[in-house]
Amino acid sequence: MMNKDIKKIEDKLKDVVEKNEDSVKGFEKAADLAKELSTKSYFDKKAKQRRSFIKQLRNATPALQLGNGEIDGSTKGAIHRSWMDVKTLFSGDNDETMLSEAVRGDKAAISEYNEVMTEVLIPNRMKEILREQKEIIQNDLETSMILENFR
Repeated sequence: MMNKDIKKIEDKLKDVVEKNEDSVKGFEKAADLAKELSTKSYFDKKAKQRRSFIKQLRNATPALQLGNGEIDGSTKGAIHRSWMDVKTLFSGDNDETMLSEAVRGDKAAISEYNEVMTEVLIPNRMKEILREQKEIIQNDLETSMILENFR
């Protein structure tokens, strides 16, 4: 494999790691802001899960530069979180707003995973990990939508 190909794979996987970092930060923030205990613990669980996703991705590809172990997130994610703050501030029921944001975020994550998995050069073991993580997000998405509908 050429260096250019490795760089391309690294960039794609780095994007996935960064999106998961954004999710961790977003879910932790949502857990802090949530009023109901069940919503709070749901967001806590999702933050822990995404942390384990990041660790799993980094451990599977130690040769690639996928971040330093810190949860930094992206600039875009930081902007999204401050938008979430503003939205929460002006909405009457912030738990519901945050749940719908979680649904939106999970849908975006699933698209991202699908896109990365179409990359031919990504090793099969890594595709397997990505597929497993995507399925977990997909199941969570259904849970989020159920929680949102029961409010």
